[in-house]
Amino acid sequence: MMKTEIARLVELIRELYPDRERIALHEPVFVGREREYVLAAIDSTFVSSVGAYVDRFERMLAERVGAAFAVATVNGTSALHAALLVAGVQPGDRVLTQPLSFVATCNAIHYCGAEPVFLDVDPDTAGLSPAAVASYLKEHCVRRAGQCILKSDGGRVSACVPMHTFGLPGRVEELAELCSEWGLMLVEDAAEALGSRIGDRQLGTFGRLGIFSFNGNKTVTCGGGGAIVTDDPELARRAKHLTTTAKVPHRYEFFHDEAGFNYRMPNINAALACAQLEQLPVFLENKRETARCYAAFFADGPWTFLQERSGTSSNYWLNAIRCRNRAERDEVLQETNDRQIMTRPAWRLLSELPMYRHCFRSALPNAEALAEQLVNLPSGVRPEALPKSGAGV
Repeated sequence: MMKTEIARLVELIRELYPDRERIALHEPVFVGREREYVLAAIDSTFVSSVGAYVDRFERMLAERVGAAFAVATVNGTSALHAALLVAGVQPGDRVLTQPLSFVATCNAIHYCGAEPVFLDVDPDTAGLSPAAVASYLKEHCVRRAGQCILKSDGGRVSACVPMHTFGLPGRVEELAELCSEWGLMLVEDAAEALGSRIGDRQLGTFGRLGIFSFNGNKTVTCGGGGAIVTDDPELARRAKHLTTTAKVPHRYEFFHDEAGFNYRMPNINAALACAQLEQLPVFLENKRETARCYAAFFADGPWTFLQERSGTSSNYWLNAIRCRNRAERDEVLQETNDRQIMTRPAWRLLSELPMYRHCFRSALPNAEALAEQLVNLPSGVRPEALPKSGAGV
């Protein structure tokens, strides 16, 4: 039975991504003005961290997601690290987050000298559960002088970092209410979720700060890149200052007023990002059509396809299915990869990694089950299905 189901899945994936010997999980597609803009950046000789395309990309991204400000960075990890620092996360603080995420989520917390607190996810979104957060806060914390303080040792819980897993919108609106009630800074890890929405509001804009990634495997890529978005002018100014080595602006003097970070996005990467961002609406529709094909295929089968919850719209960055058990998951992975189709499991839970094993974790039944059962399927933009006139530039 399993062999037959997997054979059918292989056939579907090869229909979706024809004429490829090896089908990648999510490869970039360059069908717009990428070459034109990159060559223009080269011709300008401004290929490093200063240039017109950096400014243009920040304006485009802010407009696209409905934020007042965007600050471009060299990658998503640096964006999250800087956002947490700007949010006021300090050494010794605790930061609420989820164990089912890419390691960068936790690493950024660690870079601040803070410690993650691992709370469970919701099974339908694979994102941080408001119920788990509420339960933790009620049991372990008190409000004191406007801050969230641990009952056990008097330490401070300063922030909450939900990650929108695979681009599926988590229940971030409920998390925002909890953060407001408890005096926590909500820093939204939307690294995978560019273009995903709750109602008409873009993910990345529900927290005081949000971040995106533009890595080579993302819906919009510039090779390596990230960005911080916010509506707060002071937070934006602080993020820009911190990520540009804390250099005080001057025509020729070099003066840095604190230990900053060289996290600036190069202009040549920003040129690529601008061309890709122009195509985002067409890319999103293309990926959503792929998700519709997967959803129809899995409607009556043994595996569950992870779909957006009601009232939300996912970018379906990575399509995912939930198998019934670990053995079934491993068989799907083995058989598809043997046939040159790049499927992948979810990440190992961050709470199980050696450098974070000592951190507090609540009961994690949902995260543990998902980690054992999830399979990501090929999800990249399909050039064959793009409009014949191009990618909508």
